[in-house]
Amino acid sequence: MLQVAFIRDHKKTVLKGLAKRNFVDAEKLIDEVIATDENRRSTQTELDKTLAESNKLSKEIGILYKNGEAQKANILKEKTSQLKEASKTLNGALNQLSIDLQELLYQIPNVPHESVPAGVTEDDNETIFEEGTIPTLHKGAIPHWELAKKYDIIDFELGNKITGAGFPVYKGKGARLQRALINYFLDKNTAAGYTEMQVPYLVNEESGRGTGQLPDKEGQMYHCGIDNLYLIPTAEVPVTNIYRDVLLKEEDFPVTNTAYTPCFRREAGSYGAHVRGLNRLHQFDKVEIVRLEHPTNSYAALDGMVNHVKGILQELEMPYRILRLCGGDLGFTAALTFDFEIFSTAQDRWLEISSISNFETFQANRLKLRFKNAEGKSELAHTLNGSSLALPRVLAGLLENCQTPEGIKIPKALVPYCGFEMIN
Repeated sequence: MLQVAFIRDHKKTVLKGLAKRNFVDAEKLIDEVIATDENRRSTQTELDKTLAESNKLSKEIGILYKNGEAQKANILKEKTSQLKEASKTLNGALNQLSIDLQELLYQIPNVPHESVPAGVTEDDNETIFEEGTIPTLHKGAIPHWELAKKYDIIDFELGNKITGAGFPVYKGKGARLQRALINYFLDKNTAAGYTEMQVPYLVNEESGRGTGQLPDKEGQMYHCGIDNLYLIPTAEVPVTNIYRDVLLKEEDFPVTNTAYTPCFRREAGSYGAHVRGLNRLHQFDKVEIVRLEHPTNSYAALDGMVNHVKGILQELEMPYRILRLCGGDLGFTAALTFDFEIFSTAQDRWLEISSISNFETFQANRLKLRFKNAEGKSELAHTLNGSSLALPRVLAGLLENCQTPEGIKIPKALVPYCGFEMIN
């Protein structure tokens, strides 16, 4: 969430950034925020003056009674009653204005970093790096959903029977490979200095608001209505909320965490051939990395996260590319995002497997996540997160790119984790 003071003092910068996002009615919303804030501040000033006058009269009344001037005191008491009624009205108006302002601020996305390219859709994203050789597959190579059936390692129909579409069942070597990937990713992250966390898979409304998933305008979160809890769409939500309402010290930076969780997304409106098999699921596994950084170091940390994921994909011997997302494809809370994609030879297309983002102070402002700077003043921290990695499309790419006439050859880095070299 943007700070009101920043919006007020840098209106042109905010509007320029929102234009890069193609955000509709930005100026109207920003003007409404500024007007509501001015009204809130003037109401606060009036309330403060009313309370000050009431306190002053109360002291005078006490002195008058002490001096035996009850008549004068009673006149002033009548005035203080009027002031109390006025302050009650002003306080109610102030509370409502604060709520209105908060709701307006929730509608405004983050201002993109200056390096974010202009653009409307994913077609306008900028490829900044590409590495690895796209393999030439044998004649008769097939996509992962057919491989899963051929080797009986993932059962989509059984998942559909138990729950519905988008909830696959992993079996035998498929389940072991899934577990191997989770452990491998966690080990790579902890070796890089990230502290492993185990977190809840359900969060309350405040946690959803803290990281920007709520209000859920696109209806992508699963909501447990009776308890008003939400199934997490990513480990970013519970891990980052560990630090909600926390005041850090400068020497605490960087704070680095990693966590494995299942993730739950309704994926409303997702249809077509491009969502077949593991390409888009309602429940999937992901290992996440989360960082809290001093504002002066967050972009260096973002580069470090990108290089970390690069190293993992190099070990897995998978062809990949890195995209800098354009303004129109940028997530609501992000200032800058790099997407990693691997090439699926069997599907002849790129599959997104990781998003690494710097949110700057956007989440921290919602979370009230601050630190004491060198001058002893309270300042908002920067938050970052990234997939390291999301399993379904990594697994899809691995199955498809590593298929041979004899079976699926497991990358060397994973063999110690899964205990086998081939699926056949």
